Amino acid sequence: MHKAGFVNIVGNPNVGKSTLMNQLVGERISIATFKAQTTRHRIMGIVNTDDMQIVFSDTPGVLKPNYKMQEMMLAFSESALADADVLLYVTDVVENPEKNTDFLEKVRQMSIPVLLLINKIDQSDQKSLGDIVAKWHSLLPAAEILPISAKNKFGVDMLLKRIKELLPESPAYFDKDQLTDKPARFFVSEIIREKILLYYDKEIPYSVEVRVESFKESASSIHIRAIIYVERDSQKGIIIGHQGVALKKVGSESRKALERFFDKKVFLETYVKVDKDWRNSEKELDSFGYNPV
Repeated sequence: MHKAGFVNIVGNPNVGKSTLMNQLVGERISIATFKAQTTRHRIMGIVNTDDMQIVFSDTPGVLKPNYKMQEMMLAFSESALADADVLLYVTDVVENPEKNTDFLEKVRQMSIPVLLLINKIDQSDQKSLGDIVAKWHSLLPAAEILPISAKNKFGVDMLLKRIKELLPESPAYFDKDQLTDKPARFFVSEIIREKILLYYDKEIPYSVEVRVESFKESASSIHIRAIIYVERDSQKGIIIGHQGVALKKVGSESRKALERFFDKKVFLETYVKVDKDWRNSEKELDSFGYNPV
């Protein structure tokens, strides 16, 4: 008997979805920083054993869209409701449970197993946790509630065991040696974007997109050329920094992370270009891969 299925992770921004995904898959597939809206795409991570294939899917945090890119991010999250065999709805101990009632209502109407994960329980006490569990039980009465701490790996093994029990019988959907549905170039742009999220303040990271112009791999090394797109000339100046110092730091930190990720020597060139209002251009967003279909 072989089991296989899609286990999709949804929830509001900053509740720990990407950290949980990386713990479940055992690889650093989703970028996880302390900033909201870190994940912009739906990213699959595939766990294989001889008799099982779990296709995990990390999705952007659910939010009310303010511009075209956020509309497409919401579409990624909603597509995860459509094809899930098991849904992981992630919340945490500080979030207002009624923050996104429209999306919650869609989850409530689902007929598949829903595991409601209350993350960051290390930041709570028994009494508060009991109140949170009771509140969520009233909002999603059919869901199984599991308290976890993704960062500290508390409850993750128990969650994995429960997922395996709930998976349907099915042949594998992907090759058994496949780790993700995304190409290498995607992870290059995500790793560079992660460094930008860590090193720049305010709106800068949210105005940035990264495109890999060339990716040339040999047996021992990879040569990468990447363009960092911003929306305004002033942002270009901030990204580059005085005498190019800021961009050099991003390039250096990205290169180290890429070498760890690919386990090869990496040569990375980064450039900055202005692409005005790319977040509201359907054509540009499509070229950056924001297409839920």
